[in-house]
Amino acid sequence: MKYFPEFRSKVDFNSIKFEECVDSPYIKPKRMSYVENGKKKNWDIVASHDSVSILLYHLEFDGFLIVRQFRPAVYFKNGEGYTYELCAGLVDKEGKSLEQIASEEVLEECGYQVDASSLQKLTVFYASTGMSGSKQTIFFATITEQNKVSQGGGIDDECIDVLFLPSQKAKDFIDDNDVAKTSGLSYAIRWYMDNFLR
Repeated sequence: MKYFPEFRSKVDFNSIKFEECVDSPYIKPKRMSYVENGKKKNWDIVASHDSVSILLYHLEFDGFLIVRQFRPAVYFKNGEGYTYELCAGLVDKEGKSLEQIASEEVLEECGYQVDASSLQKLTVFYASTGMSGSKQTIFFATITEQNKVSQGGGIDDECIDVLFLPSQKAKDFIDDNDVAKTSGLSYAIRWYMDNFLR
């Protein structure tokens, strides 16, 4: 890969199989019926959690800390499955603010301790509007090696590659149509360029 030298996560593609999903703790399929302009319509939706994501800029390395993960839904579409993303997580922890959840995700996925109060909120947008309509809130934070407390990579059975994207390669990276990346990652890096690289 021309942007990153090596990866930790390796999926055994021969082990992949598909089956019907009858019960999930994360998504609930629903059919909505409604009337629009006098015509009755139906639409299938998936109720799912909202999420947070965090653009991390490393001051000493002059680069962005991003993650790479295997995403089964993307594999279903492109036969490869790996995507480059912002550090992110579901909003599924009761009693915690979005900032607290984002701070925990940075620690779990990336191994850096970022205080919730230091996170800057960039934007909120709706993802997958035709299917789930879930909201994602994007935050920004700067980090240094003083913030590093572990290797990251996720918790439990998560397999997350933690990568540094040098700022001088960031534009080529997000403009590269051969790189599977999320819209949140592209948006956040462009936000940084617009605000700090003029």
